[in-house]
Amino acid sequence: MVAVAPFTVFGKEASKDEDIYEQRMELYKKAEAVSLIPWYYFAAIDQYERNIRLVRRDLPKAKGALGIYVKPEIWAGPLNKNPNDTNPLTISQFGGLGMDGNGDGVADPTNDEDVIFSIARFLQSYGTDHEHLKIALWEYYQRSKTVDLILGKVKIYKKYGTLQLDNHAFPVPLRANYTYKDTWGDARGWGGRRMHEGTDIFADYGVPVRATCYGIIELKGWNKYGGWRIGIRDINNTYHYFAHLNGFAAGIEEGQVVEPGMVIGSVGSSGYGPPGTAGKFPPHLHYGMYKDNGYTEWSFDPYPHLKMWERMEKIKQRKQRDHK
Repeated sequence: MVAVAPFTVFGKEASKDEDIYEQRMELYKKAEAVSLIPWYYFAAIDQYERNIRLVRRDLPKAKGALGIYVKPEIWAGPLNKNPNDTNPLTISQFGGLGMDGNGDGVADPTNDEDVIFSIARFLQSYGTDHEHLKIALWEYYQRSKTVDLILGKVKIYKKYGTLQLDNHAFPVPLRANYTYKDTWGDARGWGGRRMHEGTDIFADYGVPVRATCYGIIELKGWNKYGGWRIGIRDINNTYHYFAHLNGFAAGIEEGQVVEPGMVIGSVGSSGYGPPGTAGKFPPHLHYGMYKDNGYTEWSFDPYPHLKMWERMEKIKQRKQRDHK
């Protein structure tokens, strides 16, 4: 009984996740049908908003399948004296965003259909092509970083055609000779006193470095601290930072979509100086993780995530060997 229980629970959780993905996709497709805006724009907005709500205390928790939150003054209209107005007629008169999407005569900001159709109508008012949708996102969020994050997700969802992009990979092959421990928060002295914002994975020169997630390459190049480095943004607004590389994999470019396990470079010892500086420390991969909350970005400890991804990959490899 004890041995079977965890697998039963995981099975239920997997089924639950699949159900919510289906619900969300159905809503996105409905919005696509009425607006002629591809579903992946709605998916990207929803995913961005969902992750913002998870890390912000000033936003209410989502009640439905979607994570999109519309501020009361935006929903009801900036001049509407009733910020909780749900009457589609008065909301329209005051220039509010809210509308009745499910035909019940109420514009409910907590109803998934009302929310998705309201967003669809707003976007459609600017046009349905990419450039006009980009303008619409800027007008709505008034933050270039947010627009870039959402459009990055658009690119990812468009390429893979699914919402189920939660898999991860350990950043170096498990067969490699590597070692690491939790070094997040340790003191660093080069270039001024600062804390270590990541985990160091020590390995030999040239060991492949792999993307840990589905994401888009936001940054590629040199930094005097990190040397040759790559930054990847995943669908959860998390930025994955790979530093001290020996070099980049062929064809790797900014704006490219990557997936778990894809080789992006190799372990090195670059950094702590002008471009080309290397060898000031043993070869290793500096791996950092940063979260965006809609206003700013901060680092957090990647060590627990690395341990989990390493463990899950070992389990996967063991299952594959058992099936042979």
